[in-house]
Amino acid sequence: MSGLDWVVFAVYFGGVVAFAWRQSRKNRGVEGFFLANRRLGWGAIGLSVMATQASAITYIGTTGQAFDDGMEFVQFYLGQPIAMVILCVVFVPFFYRSKVFTAYEYLERRFDPRTRSLTSFLFLVSRGLSAGIVLYAPAIVLSVIMGWDERVTILVMGLITVAYTIMGGITAVIWTDVLQMIVMFAGIGIAIAVLFSTLPEGVGVGDVAYIGGIHEMWRSIDLSWDPTNRYTLWSGLIGGLFLALGYFGTDQSQVQRYLTASSLRQSRLSLIFNAFVKVPMQVFILAIGVLLYVFYHFERPPLVFNSAEATMVRESPRAGAFATLEAEHERTHELRRESTLAVLEARRSGEDPAALQGRIAGYDDELARLREASKSLVSEVRGSSSNDVNYVFPSYLISYVPAGILGLLIAVIFAAAMSSLDSELTALSSATVIDFYRRYVKPEGTDAHYLLVSRLATLGWGGFAVLFALYAGRLGSLVEAVNEVGSIFYGALLGVFLLAFLVKRATAAGAFYGLIFAMLVVLAVSRFTEIAWLWYNVVGTLAVLAVGLALRRRGPEEPAEPGVPSGSAATA
Repeated sequence: MSGLDWVVFAVYFGGVVAFAWRQSRKNRGVEGFFLANRRLGWGAIGLSVMATQASAITYIGTTGQAFDDGMEFVQFYLGQPIAMVILCVVFVPFFYRSKVFTAYEYLERRFDPRTRSLTSFLFLVSRGLSAGIVLYAPAIVLSVIMGWDERVTILVMGLITVAYTIMGGITAVIWTDVLQMIVMFAGIGIAIAVLFSTLPEGVGVGDVAYIGGIHEMWRSIDLSWDPTNRYTLWSGLIGGLFLALGYFGTDQSQVQRYLTASSLRQSRLSLIFNAFVKVPMQVFILAIGVLLYVFYHFERPPLVFNSAEATMVRESPRAGAFATLEAEHERTHELRRESTLAVLEARRSGEDPAALQGRIAGYDDELARLREASKSLVSEVRGSSSNDVNYVFPSYLISYVPAGILGLLIAVIFAAAMSSLDSELTALSSATVIDFYRRYVKPEGTDAHYLLVSRLATLGWGGFAVLFALYAGRLGSLVEAVNEVGSIFYGALLGVFLLAFLVKRATAAGAFYGLIFAMLVVLAVSRFTEIAWLWYNVVGTLAVLAVGLALRRRGPEEPAEPGVPSGSAATA
């Protein structure tokens, strides 16, 4: 990074943190630390909801995913707008009117303490693991750009994020998210503009669309019903719907956001905003990955996008074999480049480019073979598996993006990661303190005492996230890893909340044992079948509902207290 990049980076990042800290001074007590004293509007909450999901993984993992597989990952998001409408109608009114701190606190009122504790514990496990993945993502960027060890960058980012989250609470988190999302929208446009500006002269939008179309990179809809296929229209509309309901409707990192709203209407508007904006945003981010794929038809891509791994192999006894692969890679790329330019020329002159397209496909296969061979070589040298899909976009940034713009894009990725991590830390600490410490350890503590414990809990979860982040690099595509981890849990959690909201005669036993049964079923499906992970959410939800309905109460229903659904086991 140049001096100008550092200035842009420092000004942007410093401004975001200062603004968030100033806003957080309005907090009062534990309710201020966790819920901003329930005074925020839909715009800030909506952007924060989006930012919590749109972490650095969105920029790094999604672009890398599209570089390898094209636009098919967009199917993953197709169920989300439908989920937002369902949440507004079914979930949000229950949460908002109950005036709870956590989603799981509501389950004690509806069922019993053990259901609340088990669901909260599962949230802590799943979100604690994903917090580590979120922290690892920007470490990739900084390790490539600055040549730092990933462990150092993980520690630095973890310490900074924990520090301002402890000081500012949820208000600092939400206002950081607001500014981060505004700049992220700008960053998407800038990244696409820069990509087009670095293409060869004369190569325009139509040519890019054509080249991507040759390789079916723009194909975004797969109508297959094959449950082992990760991304299809049906896995997105059905599995993605269940995942979105589970994530936005039962995950404390999301529920906590719309509990900060000043009214029920503001909570609903924040989710409707996401229903309209999220999918288009993801389309543009995926398009960046496809544009990178097309760009590297003209510029030679690295054989290994992770420069640190490439250096490690060059300095190992396997350097000769790697040099041979690089020479073959350079030669094959030049042949593909010439054929690509010839195809475009034939297209402009009205000739049939079919034969040349077949030649390009052959070169693509050879380049893919060489890339796989290089990964095997890297894995042999480092002693563990290698997957450089998450380095594709960072590698492009440091090689082709002009000074100043690079600093801004790096700042976006850096702040995105920290905004997602701080969101998860506040959610993890709120569940820890409210669902366990205040419920079982010290029920009669003062507000000042709980505020101190909340900050200590934030510190503890920050340390856990750092430790897990050191392992996250072995998980392959980050955007898949973080959602796959969540899919193990979200379906079962969603099933419990659907019992609470929709089944009047549901019992505490049905919810508790249904949750345990569903977790066992999902783990068995993930371990012993080839079913794609998006369907885990459907399996988990249906398993809970099956047990819950089998164990529901048979007798007459007692009248419910105002504001609490009938069938509540504990209304105090």
